[in-house]
Amino acid sequence: MKQVLKSIILIFLVILISFSLALAHFLVLIPDTDNVEGSKKEVKIEAKFTHPMEGGPNMDFKILESGVFLRGEKIELNWKKELIPSMKGSSKKVSMYTTTLKITKPGIYKIYVDPEPYFEPSEEKYIKQITKVIIQALGLEEGWDEPIGLKAEIIPLIKPFAIWEGNTFKGQVLLDGKPAKNIEVEVEYLNTKNVKAPYEAFITQVVKTDENGYFEYTIPWAGWWGFSAIGEGGIIKGADGKEYPLELDAVIWVKAYPKPKEVK
Repeated sequence: MKQVLKSIILIFLVILISFSLALAHFLVLIPDTDNVEGSKKEVKIEAKFTHPMEGGPNMDFKILESGVFLRGEKIELNWKKELIPSMKGSSKKVSMYTTTLKITKPGIYKIYVDPEPYFEPSEEKYIKQITKVIIQALGLEEGWDEPIGLKAEIIPLIKPFAIWEGNTFKGQVLLDGKPAKNIEVEVEYLNTKNVKAPYEAFITQVVKTDENGYFEYTIPWAGWWGFSAIGEGGIIKGADGKEYPLELDAVIWVKAYPKPKEVK
């Protein structure tokens, strides 16, 4: 009986590990709009660590540093920590964060989050995803293609706040300020429409950078899309005193807008 129970537990663990490996981790950084016009003076922003296409599981994380760059000036963000279920209906709670960005002047607002490395036991490594999203405010659009200077960063080569569904998003990956050649870029849809993938392989799309760190991906439908360039960050010492590899990812979120009904 004990042997049978051990076998069941082992099978269950294998399933859990396989499930974890099948899903891509993404730090989701989403504003309530990426275009500010008229009388709007505030933008609400959410940050959580999850598997966006599958809607979970959500994972615990901590923000080490964050901010907004606007025309050469850095603006601090005050995050409010909230607890959410790791999965729908689960009693286990994990952290997410919310903040409000005040729109004080026209320009390009480049928002970023630099999180504490997350240990993924199934892969025996740490993951750190430096994530950004870009907002244009009040009609001043210059500078959206200029880097912030993050350790890991994706530079958009298409205006990131004016994308139609069907447009091809193109970006350049920089690690330590240098083009990251021949690395994978994972792509996932923030699934708010209960979209079902035909096969598991469709959950995370993957493209690769070229010799100069460039990649492109044609966005198939409207919504928020995350691009995560998978880089190497060296070795990090864990809480157990052992050394583990650090996966250092550059992440950017962009929104694709539906085609106008007149052209569908």
